[in-house]
Amino acid sequence: MIRALIVDDEPLARERIRTLLESESDIEVVAECGDGLSAISMVLEKRPDLLFLDVQMPEMSGFHVLEALSDEPSPPAVIFVTAYDKYALRAFEVHALDYLLKPFDRERFSRAVGRARNHLMREKKGALDERLFALLADIQAEPKHLERLVIKSSGRVFFLKAEEIDWIESASNYVRLHTGRESHLMRETMSALESKLDPKKFLRASRSAIVNIEKIKELHPLFRGEYEIVLHNGTRLTMGRAYREKLQELLGHAF
Repeated sequence: MIRALIVDDEPLARERIRTLLESESDIEVVAECGDGLSAISMVLEKRPDLLFLDVQMPEMSGFHVLEALSDEPSPPAVIFVTAYDKYALRAFEVHALDYLLKPFDRERFSRAVGRARNHLMREKKGALDERLFALLADIQAEPKHLERLVIKSSGRVFFLKAEEIDWIESASNYVRLHTGRESHLMRETMSALESKLDPKKFLRASRSAIVNIEKIKELHPLFRGEYEIVLHNGTRLTMGRAYREKLQELLGHAF
């Protein structure tokens, strides 16, 4: 919705613009005012997208209004309204989108509004593109990992926080998620799930097990470079020697 502000010292002129805008379904008149000082106040308060601005007003002209708003970071688009053709050139010099020479008809008014609408759409799209590019850059710079998993069980669906998982067991094309005394079956392969979990928190201990390193209580050396992992809940898992180096890296300690 385009928010519009009408500024004209003649009540009939304001009414004319307001009436013509009633047929523009995407434009909402947020305020009207009859002098330059009120116009400045309303722009700062209402933050309109589009300003219908009379040139000739007592005490402060439309040009003076724009001069007062020149430091605003997001000024509204402007359509000047004037009874004097001599102001048209200056209107474009101050970057007005268009000007309406009184008296104007509906067709001329619609063209001016259409120009403003296209301008505002381009402006918004440009701002949206910038936000999207920034978002994509953030996503590419910092890969996101699963923070919670969706579990379907016995006709219900619930969420399981990744940090609650003690360890994960391979079960053919499924994985079994062990959390305390409970376990949950999930249709996913070990490799696919491993790629989604934070590698700083989850360790592939063997072909059939992934362990949450925060749940590790003890490590016991076995034969041929293997280790027994003991979790806080008492679960014991065997870690193959091929995975020991990764655990040393995560713990920052050689063993």
